[in-house]
Amino acid sequence: MSKGKYRFNPESLSYEKINSTFRDKLLNFLSYFSASVILGVVYFLIFSYFFDLPKEKMLRREVHYLSFQYEMLNNQLDHLTLVLRDIQKRDDNIYRTVFNAEPIPHSIRQAGFGGVDRYADLEGYENSHIVIETSNRLDIMKKQLYVQSKSYDEVIDLARNKEEMLAGIPAIKPIAVDDLRRIGGYFGMRIHPIMKIEMPHNGMDFTAPLGTDVYATGDGVVSRIQRSRARTGFGNLVEINHGFGYKTVYAHLEEILVQRGDTVKRGEVIGLVGNTGLSTAPHLHYEVRKNNRPIDPINYYFKDLSPKEYDEMIRLSQQGGSFLGM
Repeated sequence: MSKGKYRFNPESLSYEKINSTFRDKLLNFLSYFSASVILGVVYFLIFSYFFDLPKEKMLRREVHYLSFQYEMLNNQLDHLTLVLRDIQKRDDNIYRTVFNAEPIPHSIRQAGFGGVDRYADLEGYENSHIVIETSNRLDIMKKQLYVQSKSYDEVIDLARNKEEMLAGIPAIKPIAVDDLRRIGGYFGMRIHPIMKIEMPHNGMDFTAPLGTDVYATGDGVVSRIQRSRARTGFGNLVEINHGFGYKTVYAHLEEILVQRGDTVKRGEVIGLVGNTGLSTAPHLHYEVRKNNRPIDPINYYFKDLSPKEYDEMIRLSQQGGSFLGM
């Protein structure tokens, strides 16, 4: 006997059978089905909120592992950065000093990256900051390694030319000790003997008899000759280019014994002590220049002076005083 649904009719006081149409059955099915789906979604959301799915657990473990690897990589970068800084320090203070090369400026070693955002494609993720920081540090390290590599290329070239460089660097006094009467003026701020004002003196003045031999202080090529008997400036002058950034200047000469373009050796006579130009007495004005910048010649007599003589010259140079000409 098939089951059916009945409802009570209060008018007839009897139960009457309900005859359901297909439409009613379809609506009932859809309502039950929709309620089941909604309830299932709610259960799924509640479950997924409190419990990870197997795939989510795997992905979380992978993200955690990758984050840990990035942290380890940054720790290794910290160590490599310290090693690189030590290499840079040795390069500037040992290798480049040995070969008389200028240290690489800090601004070049530590220069960053400009322009557009290099890491825009790495943004927008939960751990973007870790990836971006690591990428940035790697880029900086690559640039610093490139600069260091180019520096070592330069040092290698200097090492290959070490013998030539040692021969070219000024290393003796331009006046023989037996001919030298005194040093009339040292490097630094001094009182001008004619204008009576304090002004920079970019060399040293060696007092010697008129016509005393003047020697090239290092191997090089005569790069400039100036002849002038006028009572202004340096008068007769010789400039020698020693290479490796070094030049020497010999001024107030009585006579010039070389020509522009001549190759000279250390100890070769290039002129005679004079009193030309703006000068108060026969003497030689001598300059040493590195990269076209005047530097104190007192540090370039290491083939002539004993430690005691060098200390005495340093003491005298610090006493101030005047000089004998331009």
